[in-house]
Amino acid sequence: MALLAVSACSQDGAISEKTVRKLAGSAEAVKAREQVEQEIRSTITDWDVHTALTLGLVTVDDSCMGGRAKELFSQDGDDQYKIRCTMYLSAYFGASPHHVSDTIDSILTAGDADGSPIPFGHDFFYATKVVDYYRGKTGDPQGPGTGEPKELFGGAEATLDWDQVRQSGKRELIEELPPCSPSDPPVHRCLREPASTSVTNLRREYGMVFKLTFSSRDYFIVYRDGQTVSH
Repeated sequence: MALLAVSACSQDGAISEKTVRKLAGSAEAVKAREQVEQEIRSTITDWDVHTALTLGLVTVDDSCMGGRAKELFSQDGDDQYKIRCTMYLSAYFGASPHHVSDTIDSILTAGDADGSPIPFGHDFFYATKVVDYYRGKTGDPQGPGTGEPKELFGGAEATLDWDQVRQSGKRELIEELPPCSPSDPPVHRCLREPASTSVTNLRREYGMVFKLTFSSRDYFIVYRDGQTVSH
C-alpha cells in the first residue's frame, strides 16, 4: 500500500510553480480573464447607470492555483487539474439612508427590464416586502422580531448587502475592505479601485453603503488530461 501511494504521488505530483505561471500567462488564460472581468464590470456599470446607487469602489481578487498531488483519502478535486484560475469581484455603492425604499425599488425597476443583468425585479416577492418595510407599510420582511433586512440573495449571480439604518440598538454595517495582498501577475492580482477610497469614506460621503458581491468565477481550468475549460 505504501509503495503504491509513493508511486501515485511521483506520477501525479503537485504542479510546479513554473508550469502554473506559464499556463496562467498563456493567451487563452489572458483572453478568458479579460472577458470575464469585462463582463462583470459591464454589469456594474448597469447598476451605476440604471439605479439610484452611486458607484464608489470596485474590488478584484484574481488568482491561479496549481493542482495538488494525488489525493488518496480526503478528495476535493484539487488533484484533477494542472491549473484553476478564479476571479472575485465586488462593487461598493453609496446611497442616502433617508431614501432606502426608493433606492431598492429603483434596483427592482432596473431588473424588470428585458435583458437586464440585474437579477432582482418586482417578481421577487421578498424584495418587494423589503421595499414596503422601508416605506412603513409592513413589518419585518422575514417575520415578526427578525428586525431590519440587510440582504437580497440573487442565487448564482450576485448578492446585495447594505448598511442597516433603522435597526434599534447595534446596526450591522458593511465591513471595511481587507488590505490587498501583493499582486504577482499572472498568478495573482488584487485591485482596489480607486485605491484611495474606503467603505468608511463612502459612508461618510453618502450616508450608507451597499455592497454587490458577484459569485466567484472559475474562468480558466486545465485538467491533467489536457482538457481546457475557459469562460
